[in-house]
This record gives sequence, C-alpha cells and structure tokens, in this order.
Amino acid sequence: MPQHISKLLVANRGEIALRVVRTAREMGIPTVVVYAEQDRHCQYVQMADEAYLLSGDTYADTYLNEDLLISILERSGADAVHPGYGFLSEVASFATRVMDAGAVWVGPSPRALNALGDKISARNVATKAKVPPVPGISHAVSDMRVLLDFAHTHGYPLMMKRTDGGGGRGITLVRNDDELRGFYLNHNAVQGGDLAEHFVERFIDHGRHVETQCGRDTHGEFTVYSTRDCSVQRRNQKLIEEAPAPFLDPEVEEQLHAYSRRLFEAVQYVGLGTCEFMVTDTGKAYFLEVNPRLQVEHTVSEEVCGLDLVREQLTIAAGGHLTPAPDPRGHSFELRITSEDPKSNLTPSSGTLEMVRWPSGPGIRVDSGVAEGDTISPKFDSMMGKLIVTAHDRPAAVARVRRALAELDIAGVPTPVELYAQIFADGDFTCEHGAPFDVSTKWLERKYLNREPAAARAGQPASVAGAAADEDTARTASERFVIEVNNRRVELTVPLDVVANLTGGTHARAAQLPTQPLRGQGMHHVERKEARDERPGVISAPMQAIVTRITVAPGQAVAKGDLLVVLESMKMENYVYAPAGGTVTEIFAAPATGVEAGETLLTMDVAGARRGGDAHHAPAAESAQSEEAHA
Repeated sequence: MPQHISKLLVANRGEIALRVVRTAREMGIPTVVVYAEQDRHCQYVQMADEAYLLSGDTYADTYLNEDLLISILERSGADAVHPGYGFLSEVASFATRVMDAGAVWVGPSPRALNALGDKISARNVATKAKVPPVPGISHAVSDMRVLLDFAHTHGYPLMMKRTDGGGGRGITLVRNDDELRGFYLNHNAVQGGDLAEHFVERFIDHGRHVETQCGRDTHGEFTVYSTRDCSVQRRNQKLIEEAPAPFLDPEVEEQLHAYSRRLFEAVQYVGLGTCEFMVTDTGKAYFLEVNPRLQVEHTVSEEVCGLDLVREQLTIAAGGHLTPAPDPRGHSFELRITSEDPKSNLTPSSGTLEMVRWPSGPGIRVDSGVAEGDTISPKFDSMMGKLIVTAHDRPAAVARVRRALAELDIAGVPTPVELYAQIFADGDFTCEHGAPFDVSTKWLERKYLNREPAAARAGQPASVAGAAADEDTARTASERFVIEVNNRRVELTVPLDVVANLTGGTHARAAQLPTQPLRGQGMHHVERKEARDERPGVISAPMQAIVTRITVAPGQAVAKGDLLVVLESMKMENYVYAPAGGTVTEIFAAPATGVEAGETLLTMDVAGARRGGDAHHAPAAESAQSEEAHA
C-alpha cells in the first residue's frame, strides 16, 4: 500500500546528500541531514530543513554510527531514511533498525542486502538465477593447495577478493605462484589475518566493465533505465562513466537486460540498483555484483533517460509505481573530480580550495558538494564533485567535454583534469576517424599510470615505488602569470624554483602553500612531513590513509617482508611490510584512525638484523597496494 513520506532523513554527506535534498525539496518533502564537525559549513547542511551534529573524528563515530543515527531519526520525527551511497547504504542491520523504528527504508530489503552484500552469496544468487559469474571459487579460501590447483587450471593472473568488498575495495591481483604464496602467508588466519574472508576469481584481461541501472517496484514492475560503461578505472575505482554503453552488440545488450531482470527477481529486489558485468572482447558477459543502492554514476543514466532517479527511489520506497524507462536520448559522460594528483598515480590529497570555477553552458551539469574556501579533509572521500556532459551523440559529447575541461579551474588541491584532457584526446577512447573502441578495465593504468621503470624492476606498483610517469614526462612545479605583449594577452608559465630565485621568496612562498588539516582539528600550518622517514626502525605511513588492521604487537619479532599494517586510502588497500628483521617496540597507530603521509605507525629495534647482516639500517616500511581488475 502506498505510504506518504512526510520528512526524510539523509544519512550521508557531501555531494550525494545535497543531491537527495534537492529532489526532496522539489517533491515538497522536508529534509533532515547529519554532519561531522568537518562538514559543519557544507552546502547540504545549509540547504536542509534540519541538521544534527555527529560528534567525533572517525567514520565509526559519525557517519557509521548506527545508534546515533537512529537516535536522530527518532528525535527529528523523520519517517524515512535515504542512505545515499557508501557508509550504511548496504548495511542490512541498519536497514532493519530503520524499519523497526517505523520508518521507510529507501532501498532494498535487509534480506536482499544480505543476499547481495556478501560476494560469495551474490555469486550463488547469480548461479541460481542462471546468470554466469566470472569463473572462480565460490567459497572462502583456506587451503593453499586449492588455490594452486585453481591457478594452474585457469591460469594467472587471479583476483583475491574480500567477501565483504565492493566498490573496488579488497581486491588483490596475483600474477604467479610466488605472489599467491605471499598473499597466503600475509593473510593466513592462523597468524591473525583475514584469509578466510577472501574468495578467488579469474582475472579477465581486456574486459569491459558494463552495468545496467535498474529499478523494480513492489508491484513487480522492472525497467532498465540505461546501460553504462565504466571501464576507465584506477585502483578499481571508476574515473569516467558514460551512458549508454557504447559499441555494444544488440544481442549483448539484450542479454544484459535479461540477466538483470533475473537477478532482481531472484531476491525480490525493490528499489533502484545496478547490475555489474564484465564483457569480454568476444561478447561474453559475466556477472560481477549487484550494487543495491544508487551509485555515483547514476547521473549519466538520468541524462539519457530523462528521469530523476532519486525521485524514482522515493516513489518506489513509498509503494508507488516506477516510471518505465524511455528509449535513450543522446550520450552522456561523467568525470569524477577528485582531490588526487595524476603526477603521483592519483594519490589522494587534501587542502583548501583556493578557487573553484566550474564550466557551464549547453549540456553541462555539475553535482558538487564543495565551494571555494572549503577544506578537503584526508578523513573522508577525496571526490569533490562530478562533471556531467551530455550531447546528441558520442562524438559531440566528446567535443563538449574538451570544452568543459578548458573552462574548469580548481586551485588549492590537485585534480585529474589534466589526465582527463589526455584521455579525451586519445583515439583508443574517442574512436575518432573510425578507430575501434579499445578500452578495458586496465587500459588507464597500462597507458597512463604505473609507468615508472624502477617500479617495474622492483615488482611494485609505480604508485608506491615512485613517480607516475617516466622521467622524460615528469613535470616541474610551476606558476602561471598573465602578461601583455604589444597589447596581446599572453600566459607565461615559470618554474617555481626560477620564481623563487628571482624574488628571493622561497621561504615566504612555502609558508603560503595550502596546509593539511589535522584530522578534524581545523586548518593549521604544520611542518611538512616527508612521506618516508629514514630514521632506523621508524615505520611511517607512505600516504594519507585510514588504518584498517595492525598485524603485530609490541615485543613481537618479525622478519623482513612480514606484514605490519594495512592501510586504506580511497578504497585502496596498502600493505606496509617490515623492511628488515627485528622486534616491534612501540605501536603509535590504531585501527579506524587516520594517518598522514610520513606519520609514524610503529617503531622497531633492528639491531639484531644489523648484526645478522640483514640490513645496514631499516628504511621506511616497504608498501604495496592491492590492485584490482574490475569495480
């Protein structure tokens, strides 16, 4: 029976919270939002009808605090909860508590969330629905012999995937027996690891990541709003998405629609969600996962189907009928604008937005939750906004993206805009002049990232071992000046070291550079830390990240190469290994806390290792990032 939503709690932050608030306002539904201290002045907080503070400085204290959110639900009198994406959007226990409180949960049922949230369970759902998953082992791994048998039968590389992963988290690519044995040893449950929480899939090289944006209501009506291609990825995170998915054979598209309907009906799915597939170069489609929520890239589906998908969510949640999707119109791209530096393999960064100038004009949409003067905190997601560009066909949309990128200007934090300009000039992607579409999930990393020769020789991803590009393509930091020559406006780019030599302002200028927030304590000028501490026995963080696991204890003896700490940054796992043998003396970090690049994680006594000739001294910890195949 249809229900009326009289007040909506948005249990999220930033861009998606603002997105939901705007649609609710159009529908005449008052909104309640929540905010951590770092988000106190964000636009979504100002636009909502009511806002409640989430005190604390970690995810667990704030946006993942179920008790506090349920308390706010009751205090505010809201009768519905929209979880956005990320955070608690796929947590069945939270959905159950919302429903037990008598409120409407804007999403699929807890039963569906449980069936699809665990990746092994999701593979079993797909198999029963006659939707073929990527070949793999559909149970938790525990025996090295089983892993080796599968690897020798199906070949390398393999993907070791966490059962509770999703959205790119918890995927490690292993390429040979040695890497597989290393993974097994570092994650062995006997040693306090999480091996039992992983399963195995074969890595499909040169596959496209194609998905369907779907909806199903309480009346059993189903629709596919659009297909999408999300193959331009780094670290299993999507950077560029487009709709509809280009250059798909009609038979493949029809198969994806049929598979999606089967998956939704298998779990009696109610709401909006995304079915994700890997499509091989021979047109074979394999199931990856179902994302039981709205996704970041829903915008391109909205542009080509002409429907407001948040409105669809609220309508379906209230018991109404979904809107059947019309035929796609035109073509749309979404570019994620993140605070990530393409010169260091898109490593997340932070700072203050000194200038924000978004493009505008025909076919341009900007979904952003930040404004000039805002602080991008290392505690939360590095995405600042999304640039959505739509035109009547794909070539016109490509040209419009180029124009939009030329207008976009953000200062204060690095962005991937320069990389986007390269991609939209690349014939592999644009397919201009009759070139074939030649983009797979590893295309970006192979062509534009991980190109540092020393990294390849060391067997480490270039994002850890060094710069993102070869030395001959590296760029020197510079400053841009506008001058006039014979009344003609000219932009002059000068390297910063030249500017400093001319002005004598090296130290003065350094003091004006954007500083990093001290994890929720506001903006302060802090001494810049090197990413690697060279003091013997000091193990420091290689990047800004959240500590997810510490595998050692004070007094524990470790050997060179043993896993010490697991970090997560922008859903990318980073493994910090012991650079030499020794004994752990003190641990300074704790799980679920944030650390900055160069911050001390732990210290070791490596005197014994020096006597044994293992190392002259212990450099900063070696770190390796888990790599992905598909998002």
